[in-house]
Amino acid sequence: MQTQVIAHKVSEDMRNASWIREMFEKGRRLKAQFGPGAVCDLSLGNPNAAHPDAFFDAVMEVARDRRPEYHRYMPNAGFEFARTAVADFLRLEYRMPFGKDDVILTTGAAGGMNVIMRALCNPGDEVVLLAPYFSEYRFYVEQAGGRAVVVQTDAGFQPDVPAIEAAITEKTRAVVLNSPNNPSGAVYTEARLNALADMLARHDGAHHPIYLVLDDPYRRILYDLEWCPTPAHAYARTLIVSSYSKDLSVSGERLGYVAVPRSVPGREDVLGAMTMLNRTLGYVNAPAFMQRVITRCANALCDVDFYRRNRDRLCNALLEFGYDLQVPGGALYVFPRSPLEDDTAFVDILLKHKILAVPGAGFARPGYFRISFCVDPDTIERSLPGFEAAMREARGS
Repeated sequence: MQTQVIAHKVSEDMRNASWIREMFEKGRRLKAQFGPGAVCDLSLGNPNAAHPDAFFDAVMEVARDRRPEYHRYMPNAGFEFARTAVADFLRLEYRMPFGKDDVILTTGAAGGMNVIMRALCNPGDEVVLLAPYFSEYRFYVEQAGGRAVVVQTDAGFQPDVPAIEAAITEKTRAVVLNSPNNPSGAVYTEARLNALADMLARHDGAHHPIYLVLDDPYRRILYDLEWCPTPAHAYARTLIVSSYSKDLSVSGERLGYVAVPRSVPGREDVLGAMTMLNRTLGYVNAPAFMQRVITRCANALCDVDFYRRNRDRLCNALLEFGYDLQVPGGALYVFPRSPLEDDTAFVDILLKHKILAVPGAGFARPGYFRISFCVDPDTIERSLPGFEAAMREARGS
């Protein structure tokens, strides 16, 4: 009998690891076999739009400042001047009052989500996830002792408010929203968000608080709207988590934040808990260098038109080939319906044509597959014959 050398839960999670990472490994093997230029990797959401000039100007300015105190520990919530800059941005972006004391700087949005889940969840508490959803959410919830409750969105990938209400129990602690959505690219409508806020307000109570957690890293990656609707104005117990990974196209720099609106009941306790967890979960504080950089470019934005051009070229071609899809209104992905009932089988067909995509099963929405268009335009062009051939093969089968 083999000795169990790691925790049982971690071992189970490794077996059920993200489809995105599995496709990454398959892609690595394909690239080794055929060469990187022969493989069209559309599996990872790795932002690649041009960085705004303000970001590099800020990097150069911060690097020239040799004061040692800027490389030491600071309050676990982050430098006050950095939190002030983020709060100033949030005040304009969300059209709500925010100050430095409403903001905690985190190690990316993922760090922020982990801090939130640990602060909110008692063992066995339930967190509602709207499918399709970013696959790591389930790990964040379970590692905090909670249980993920999956509710499908409707045919247009919009929140199904009656279905969400039916899933609420006395153990419901939070509902997580991600709009624009990964993987569907759907932007949730103001009407649907207001309906969700009204429903949650009926169920929220002092002895049974339900938080609405907005995971908003794609909020400014929009293609058809000037401003992304938000339920933050309509529901008091809302928490906002985001990062600069997509805004600035700097996902490797790992700077994010949690914002707690002033409407949140017991907000001082919530802020205090998350600040402590920033330390005790091992993050300690967000990287000091990036905090100082963001102070100088908190409202800058990458070249979104680059993504828009990629989206249009890819979606127009896929529609021409006969794929059933909704053109994404935001984020970095398109989520077509699989031509085969088994989405993993169709992704295997794409692999034969050296195209890496991710099955919808990896996002709790079987029957679809995700394509990332944050790639070089040449990669999209090289992939198109393979997509056309894969559709012909699927129809033939």
